[in-house]
Amino acid sequence: MGDEKLRSILIVDDDIGTRESLKMTLSKDYRIFLASNAEEAFLQIKEHSPEIVLLDVILPDLDSLIMLQRIKQNNPDIIVIMITAKETVEMVVEAMKAGAYDYVIKPLDIGELRLMITRSISKKALEQEGKYRLEGMEKNSDFGNIIIRKSRAMKEIFQMVKKIADLKSPVLIMGENKTENELLARAIHGNSQRANFPFVVVNSSTIPTELLIIELFGHERGAFTGAEKRKIGSFELAHQGTLFLDTIDELSLPAQAKLLRFLVEKDFNRMGGSESIKVDVRLITATDKDLNQLVKMGSFRKDLYYRINIVPIITPPLRERKEDIPLLVDHIISKFNVENNKNVRGINQEALELLMRYEWPGNYRELESVIEHVIALTSNDYIQANELPLSLKNIPQNKGLKESVFNGKVSFSKAVEEFEREMVLDALKKTNYIQSHAAELLGISRRILKYKMDKLGIIDHPLKD
Repeated sequence: MGDEKLRSILIVDDDIGTRESLKMTLSKDYRIFLASNAEEAFLQIKEHSPEIVLLDVILPDLDSLIMLQRIKQNNPDIIVIMITAKETVEMVVEAMKAGAYDYVIKPLDIGELRLMITRSISKKALEQEGKYRLEGMEKNSDFGNIIIRKSRAMKEIFQMVKKIADLKSPVLIMGENKTENELLARAIHGNSQRANFPFVVVNSSTIPTELLIIELFGHERGAFTGAEKRKIGSFELAHQGTLFLDTIDELSLPAQAKLLRFLVEKDFNRMGGSESIKVDVRLITATDKDLNQLVKMGSFRKDLYYRINIVPIITPPLRERKEDIPLLVDHIISKFNVENNKNVRGINQEALELLMRYEWPGNYRELESVIEHVIALTSNDYIQANELPLSLKNIPQNKGLKESVFNGKVSFSKAVEEFEREMVLDALKKTNYIQSHAAELLGISRRILKYKMDKLGIIDHPLKD
């Protein structure tokens, strides 16, 4: 049932030919509803809650921009794609400000429309996951709840984000966890004065080099062979909002030059155009590469690096903040309990220890995948160690720790922390998790024991296999 809802489309157009043609074309893949005017459309939305609305610019009974605004006010999760027979830049910009996802021009290119629909659904799925993980992203929410975290490193990042949210300065997010990089960018935008304006995402690694400049800055009709209509670029669409340029290390040198000029001059020309266009955009970029090294190699411009690196934020990988793992696991279990109608109550201590020892090269995505797999198959109240993948179960405790310390691969403080964790766990197991007895065995107070358990990510209750 949920899948059917996600795949429903409402077509709003007073031209019966357009309605029926689109219905015939799209009905194989989506549930289709039709409306010839705004009144019919609102009734269809109330009854069927479509995932996507294809909205014609000209309606017989209501201005389409007013209708768009009402749709987004009452149903903010609905994706609205505008249909127009005549491209009007002013209308497109106003529609984007009001919350439209994109627009298509008649006569419709069905291939382009299908791709746009697919991308919009994928984008919404990512945003919904982000909302699930980032409870309280709205401007007036508790900022501390934006990403589930316990580690000192993440707390420091959020203190930084609070300070810079309302600045105009460019932000460079550096870290191998691409999911969290985008979520941080959304958090900055969502807690800034730009929160009510567009947040536009461009991933450099997914767009061919020759098309990236067009994607960012747009082009005029006739700018090149096949350019039959004007294209509004991402910077223009992000006016008064935020542009998140992910994987900036993938930018070609010509694209870097164009971006640098915009950052210096604060204006640009569409490809094939002479009009100087000024926009007010907060730029946030992200990379999982060492840009300093790329500068030395000559593949990234030094002057651009200085321009985008005004406010640097480094997101630590999961292996460097393992104290977050217990909280993340609890959150993931809750999430997939709801999605799979399961009632897994938690994870036992042995299984959690295995998760804490693993290095998580795939970061949060890998952890989430492991937990989702176990929840889908388990019939136990608590996740068991024998239910985890072999790659996690085959890691000997403290494998090569001493050698790693002397080879400089693990800091001395990290080695001490691991040793301390072993001692605490051993005392808890010997005393059946009675904390007062474990503290006595260790020769410390119960308060100190509880502090160490929290610091080391040890859950504070015994779980039965």
